Amino acid sequence: MKSVKLVLSIGCLIFANSINAQIAELKSPNEKIHLQLHENDGKISYDIHYSEEQFLEDSPLGLKTSLGDFSANLKFISSEENTIENSYDLNRAKVSHVDYRANELVSKFVNENEDTLFVYFRLSNRDVAYSYKLKSKVGRSNVKIFEEASGFNLPDYATTYITPQALPMTGWSETKPSYEEEYTLNGKLGEPSTYGEGYTFPALFKLGENGWILISETGVDSGYPGSRLSESTADGRFTVQFPQEGENNGIGDTFAAMAMPAKTPWRTITLGESLKPIVESTVAFDLVEQKYEPSVEYQMGRATWSWIVWQDNSINYDDQVKYIDMASALGFEYVLIDNWWDNNIGYERMEELVKYAQSKDVDVLLWYNSNGYWNEAPQTPQDKMNTSAARKKEMEWLQKIGVKGLKVDFFGGDKQTTMKLYEDILTEANDYGLGITFHGCTIPRGWQKMYPNYVTSEAVLASENLIFRQDALDKHALNSTILPFTRNAVGAMDFAPVFLNQKMSRDQKGGTVRSTTDAFELATSILYFSPIQHFGLTPNNLEEQPEHVLDFIKEVPSVWDETIYIGGTPEDYCALARRKGDQWYVAVTNATKEKQKIELELPMLAGKELKHLYDNKDKTAGYKTAKIKNSGTLKIELLPEGGAVLY
Repeated sequence: MKSVKLVLSIGCLIFANSINAQIAELKSPNEKIHLQLHENDGKISYDIHYSEEQFLEDSPLGLKTSLGDFSANLKFISSEENTIENSYDLNRAKVSHVDYRANELVSKFVNENEDTLFVYFRLSNRDVAYSYKLKSKVGRSNVKIFEEASGFNLPDYATTYITPQALPMTGWSETKPSYEEEYTLNGKLGEPSTYGEGYTFPALFKLGENGWILISETGVDSGYPGSRLSESTADGRFTVQFPQEGENNGIGDTFAAMAMPAKTPWRTITLGESLKPIVESTVAFDLVEQKYEPSVEYQMGRATWSWIVWQDNSINYDDQVKYIDMASALGFEYVLIDNWWDNNIGYERMEELVKYAQSKDVDVLLWYNSNGYWNEAPQTPQDKMNTSAARKKEMEWLQKIGVKGLKVDFFGGDKQTTMKLYEDILTEANDYGLGITFHGCTIPRGWQKMYPNYVTSEAVLASENLIFRQDALDKHALNSTILPFTRNAVGAMDFAPVFLNQKMSRDQKGGTVRSTTDAFELATSILYFSPIQHFGLTPNNLEEQPEHVLDFIKEVPSVWDETIYIGGTPEDYCALARRKGDQWYVAVTNATKEKQKIELELPMLAGKELKHLYDNKDKTAGYKTAKIKNSGTLKIELLPEGGAVLY
């Protein structure tokens, strides 16, 4: 059930020529967030306070377009305040129902040609968001937006947890950028990024003892490019940047081309004294609408996946039968069959394999290369997802044999034409009842609500790196206390968790060596949110792991009704609670190389007895029951790089 209520109070404010004059202000419903809008000699800017502390200093606004310059020489006309109330449901997210309430400020400006710029601000109790709308005086039908003046001016003492923008046509077979770089760790403002091209969204900043702020964007579709943050000035100012020229082998423009009146995506700013509002924020969905109806009822769930540990050689009929059988034994909904299946299994035998999987109550997901000519990745199937005619022919066959979803890989860019490719794949896949997972890709920007058959995206330095690089595996526990507060906070993240082999190889004689505990690994199935969760399990785990571990794996959901931040900060520990129906699941991970004793505050579980998977001394997962005190607290112990699950 959805309802929208607008309460209007319109007031014209007199244009002021004084330096940095405040022309409007807005507070959140609980009045903790306070936004001020300023004008300074024709330039407009804003700042944000939270509980009297300044979280963003004077930060620029505006656009440079084919219609004219809306970043300077602007004249303020009026402001209007609205109250927004919107209730909606989600079926593939960290929450299932949202009651959104925000105060809105719409400010009107004109440029020297008397064309109009509207600046929209929305303030909820957790988030600030803003976007622009353009209107032509003479009724022009289109506009090009060449540049945004939009900026974020952090206090000088802020520190960073952000990832650098990769250079175009770099990385594996020239497939970057793909949001797979490492995070700064409490970095200083003004330090140059690794490649000199700024930083990707989302970007997390620590404001000393005052709190945290996460900056991102939402509502990007085929009408706009994906954006990023510029390099930082020494005093902490970032601006919004469009894609690099060389992305996607130079295909497409770097700017936005839109029909009029043109409305831009939303820049989002989530802030608070702790990381709680960042973990629990729904701002990515609050500001967007569903674009089309689902053609079928898309089912989410858990999947086995041979490629992650057994790699390319496992993409054959017999090994896929083993992973189908494992999925069936665990009650998983899916098996994911990765690259080269068209060569190693073939189209005819794939039909047989899908029938076999269905006989075991398991559905099949298949991998595809997105490539037309924008990278050098050799994996097939290729040239099946890059044009509408090829997609429709392939998707008709997939629907006919009963495949339920696709994993499409290697996009390598954020230009508007690339965003259109994402949207085209999604919209056409919906016609054939196919869910879509993206890899080697951009971050989702509200897509779980916008596209009903969108499932999840990689857009993170994901678990394949645990197989490829020992240094990545050595940082596995550390990253478990960064990703929930950054990448996974803004949308579904296909990290692909839960590895129970000591060595990351098929025979377990070679490969990278895991130092995390088994309880840690189990906790990541809750900690990392993805509507279809691709597990890093191998068939031998069914024989080697105790029943209490397998029972948990069989039960753990992949979509949630509620998500709550319990505690933790980057580089220390992370504790989250998620609810499905009336069942709570609590995950805790330890980033450090030392033992930790942590007191959890779980008021929703006060007085209840829970199953507790904990760290044995040998790093296996033990089992006991735990009674939450009537005060709602529980003390637990974690081994170095350890974890715990309560459910």
